[in-house]
Amino acid sequence: LCAAQEPNVSYQELKNLKKANVLHIDVRERWEIDRFGKIPESINIPLGELMEALQMDPTDFKQQYNQKMPSKSDPVVFSCLAGTRSKQALGFAMSLGFS
Repeated sequence: LCAAQEPNVSYQELKNLKKANVLHIDVRERWEIDRFGKIPESINIPLGELMEALQMDPTDFKQQYNQKMPSKSDPVVFSCLAGTRSKQALGFAMSLGFS
């Protein structure tokens, strides 16, 4: 799990962050979600779609992912299976100006 201020977030820290209304984006592929299960209260945006998703019109984002699009200052946590893709996702988001 990755977040900009703390590159590695533990499971307990994530649970605490979710109480503070943090957007949790799971960047695993859809087949992984089907096979291993969805993380409660997360949205799935596969890593290959993330750059495009984070640049969408907010209305299109809401329609596509059934979630309000995060602003560049909203707290966001990325997760994947082993941590590699979530670190890439963090890099993508930061390159687009997300803090």
